[in-house]
Amino acid sequence: MAFFLKLARGIDALNEWVARWVAWLVLIVTLLSAGNAIVRKIFNVSSNGLLEIQWYLFSAIFLLYAGYTLLCNAHVRIDVLTSRLGPRTTAWIDIFGTLFFLFPAAVAITWFSWGVFVEAWRSGEVSANQGGLTFWPARLLVPVGFALLLLQGFSELIKRIGYLRGHLAAPITRHEGPSEEEALAEDIRRARSLDVQGGEGQ
Repeated sequence: MAFFLKLARGIDALNEWVARWVAWLVLIVTLLSAGNAIVRKIFNVSSNGLLEIQWYLFSAIFLLYAGYTLLCNAHVRIDVLTSRLGPRTTAWIDIFGTLFFLFPAAVAITWFSWGVFVEAWRSGEVSANQGGLTFWPARLLVPVGFALLLLQGFSELIKRIGYLRGHLAAPITRHEGPSEEEALAEDIRRARSLDVQGGEGQ
């Protein structure tokens, strides 16, 4: 188990490294979008190539951050239900979801999108828009992003199993403070508690 936990830490480090670099794309795409809008409004000049670069960068942010988002436990979850369960039950739910939902979807998308990328590379596929860009860099983002997500899913699976077998003190989550779903679940519990107290007071 020690080997697998070390492997999980390596995968975590990889996605953290990717996320640190991809974070700069947020600044770049923001400046590029603002620049495009200003030039278009003031000088009435536009470029399909610059617009498509925005789309490419947005896709890169969304896809390459997927693995890190899973590491931070920030994907959408049904916390209204799981917040009522113990950590061991939640770990089993995570394992089930990873094995039967995350893995099949991520493997299928990675496999089929790789073929789409290879075809775009071989054919030199270019945007139909005048001054548009070649498609293969955007096509490559899909298999790379889902491969990183698949790796992180494997890491999370290892950590959940490690917790259940007593090798970890608790399931590992990286986000600081409650997620939005957890905050909503807490608000619902608090509202119900107030309703109950109000009913008893009457």
